[in-house]
Amino acid sequence: MKQQKSGGAIVSFDVKGGKDAAWRLIDGTRMISITANLGDAKSTITHPATTTHSRVTAEARAAAGIGDGLVRIAVGLEHIEDLKADLAILSR
Repeated sequence: MKQQKSGGAIVSFDVKGGKDAAWRLIDGTRMISITANLGDAKSTITHPATTTHSRVTAEARAAAGIGDGLVRIAVGLEHIEDLKADLAILSR
């Protein structure tokens, strides 16, 4: 927040139901690309516990706030309504 007036373009949230629910969300997206690399002109989605932090112990992940339900999205240049529609799998 010292560098900008608002937050960045990476959004993290926990999906109720843990790893299985997180992967249902990730696998259900059609527009957002699944990747372990966050940073592109298009939106990307990742499951840190099984990608970027897979070699970290469960205890260390928990201490860092990286639970099995955590999902990260790096927001790209798509229209917000398109992104919301892609993530609507949560309500299906």
